[in-house]
Amino acid sequence: MESIYTAKEDRYDLMAYRRCGRSGILLPAISLGLWHNFGSVDVFSHFIRIAHTAFDNGITHFDLANNYGPVYGSAEENFGRILKKGLGAYRDELIISTKAGYDMWPGPYGNWGSRKYLMASLDQSLKRMGLDYVDIFYSHRPDPETPIEETMGALADIVRQGKALYVGISNYNAEQTAKALAVLKEHRVPCLIHQARYSMFDRWTEPDLLPLLKEEGVGMIAFSPLAQGMLTNKYLHGIPENSRAAKSTGHLQREQVTEDKIDKIRQLNDLAIQRGQTLAEMALAWLLKDDRVTSVLVGASSTEQLLDNLKALENTNFIDEELCKIELALRNPV
Repeated sequence: MESIYTAKEDRYDLMAYRRCGRSGILLPAISLGLWHNFGSVDVFSHFIRIAHTAFDNGITHFDLANNYGPVYGSAEENFGRILKKGLGAYRDELIISTKAGYDMWPGPYGNWGSRKYLMASLDQSLKRMGLDYVDIFYSHRPDPETPIEETMGALADIVRQGKALYVGISNYNAEQTAKALAVLKEHRVPCLIHQARYSMFDRWTEPDLLPLLKEEGVGMIAFSPLAQGMLTNKYLHGIPENSRAAKSTGHLQREQVTEDKIDKIRQLNDLAIQRGQTLAEMALAWLLKDDRVTSVLVGASSTEQLLDNLKALENTNFIDEELCKIELALRNPV
């Protein structure tokens, strides 16, 4: 198929790249997540522009999962269409990741972390995207009922089969991560990366997980870096009607956007303005100030939103006074 897409020649000058742990892989400081806005309910002409804009600006990493959509699988199908429409000509310049671990199909073999599920799911993902392999395949969450040896053994065999170049884990706590890394070491297949929820409002990774990843030479990529949109100017004056929190479904519920949170958002927004940034830009920059964070995953519903997020890279330095003010804003109640 003839390509309809020609990439910008200067795209790699527009992005900062960071080494992923102690591996040979460099990831863009900002990666594009396809969790939202790339499903069957979305408009193809919109999200193909987002994908092309991402690559034009040096985003080489596109992150998916088997159940991203809605409907399940549709984000992978649509990304396969994007590849066929031209982006696939640059396959060797891309890092494409996908995952399995959450509910995907009916019955006892379409969920969690069994060898049966992980291998079947990856075969389906490759078919949907029209790929021979993915660059990174993740266990999307730990399975309390399946031995860690089975889950990590499946990941190791997937690498040996050539269906993934690297493997990672997601949503594992520090104790679970340590066990997973130990098993993968026994298989001589290192864990490349850990994908964890991390933002100014959600810092569970800091006490134990981040130090462990640093010590073990494993990269870290943060998802939900804007706390489902709370770390933007959207909630400065309460909950707008068209926001995620206003909807009855979704990961951000109305009761999570408390008066205390709104007050913190306003304080942080004032600090961002003093830095010459939007709140979203500052929130992304705050994560990237830490060299243990390889990349942050952003979602985008428009090219404008994506380009705004990329402006965070223009200033990821914080002076001590700014960091102290941020900590005070985050800790102080109304």
